[in-house]
Amino acid sequence: MDAVHIRGGNALFGETKIQGSKNAVLPVMAAALLIEDISIIENCPRISDVFRMQKLLEKIGCRVSRADRTLLIDARDVSKEMMEGESVTGMRSSLMLLGAMLGRFHEVTMEYPGGCVIGRRPIDIHLKALARMGVDIEEKDGAFTARAGNLTGNVITLPFPSVGATENVILTAVMARGITVLQNAAREPEIVALCQFLCKSGAMIEGAGGCVILIEGGRKLHGTRFRVPADRIVAGTYLLAALGAGGHVFLREAPAMQMNCVIWLAREMGAEVMITREGITVMTDPVKKPVSCIRTEVYPGFPTDLQSPLMAVLSKAEGKSVIEEKIFEDRFRIVGELCKMGACIRTEGDMAGICGVENLRGCLVNAGELRGGAGLVIAGCMAQGETTVTGRHFIERGYEDICRDLQDLGINIVCG
Repeated sequence: MDAVHIRGGNALFGETKIQGSKNAVLPVMAAALLIEDISIIENCPRISDVFRMQKLLEKIGCRVSRADRTLLIDARDVSKEMMEGESVTGMRSSLMLLGAMLGRFHEVTMEYPGGCVIGRRPIDIHLKALARMGVDIEEKDGAFTARAGNLTGNVITLPFPSVGATENVILTAVMARGITVLQNAAREPEIVALCQFLCKSGAMIEGAGGCVILIEGGRKLHGTRFRVPADRIVAGTYLLAALGAGGHVFLREAPAMQMNCVIWLAREMGAEVMITREGITVMTDPVKKPVSCIRTEVYPGFPTDLQSPLMAVLSKAEGKSVIEEKIFEDRFRIVGELCKMGACIRTEGDMAGICGVENLRGCLVNAGELRGGAGLVIAGCMAQGETTVTGRHFIERGYEDICRDLQDLGINIVCG
């Protein structure tokens, strides 16, 4: 059965190691297309989105081999295949191949990417940015072709600091002639990781992690070895699980420096959080203070990917909390499922009001998308009785083994 079964009521105790970052490894895998050599990627999480990206790379001629959590990508003999099929339409991050294929071949045809249904997430911002480098776009029958006779660096200002658009501009610009100045760029740590990989491969990029990134294009790239950083969203999920159910946990290799907003919030809600070079320790009892208002924002603000897990935790806080969702317009899909468990939540537009209840009741709920599924698993840990979360495949897009990790922390949870 495509489900997760949780018997709630236990606090979390113990330690678990945080996996490599989903949102860092996927653009790095795409970037390997730019390198006519072998790229070695370490600490690669074993998640379904990585497997899908591997299939896409193999479809266009890459030779990809895996040894545990290390990927070897040989992109010396790739071809201009159309990017289509379930690996494209079922995964939003396949859009990263747009910039990589343009950089390598100056042309790509692909179906419109898919992924979790959490809003429109239009790609116009990507296409308009690439047009500034000489890319022409032709749309037809659910697909589009992007081509450029010559890729030329330019000054590009994004109307919104989109992570995906920032990645696509970088991937294209490293192979363009001249200098590209990207303004209002996304500042996420995953952008920094992508630029670190490209610079290790011979690219010249300055300013990653800031609002303005400068890319000097046209350099020959070479193979390299790169270690994927730990996943700040997975670490934040397990921190929130401990906050919701109470306990004492150690999150080994959790990237605390990338989690300032989440750690601050946990402390505001009553948790004791200690940071060392080895990871994060969280100590808390199940009684949680409410949050007057928390707003999702681009990095370094509170991440939209942790909004659903936070909502699950706040459903048992002592008082009323408010969440304002400013990134995606349809990310309150978890509300109906939490209400089945006894939560008291009302939404209006991009605002959600959560009145904490004394108890949640285990029941059958459905994960309609990745982070909502993680939120429901947290709710199951906090609830009385047994909770079954269907749609486990959504959760496996970003969590290598959420059942194993939570079992390590003492939760009665099984997948199947």
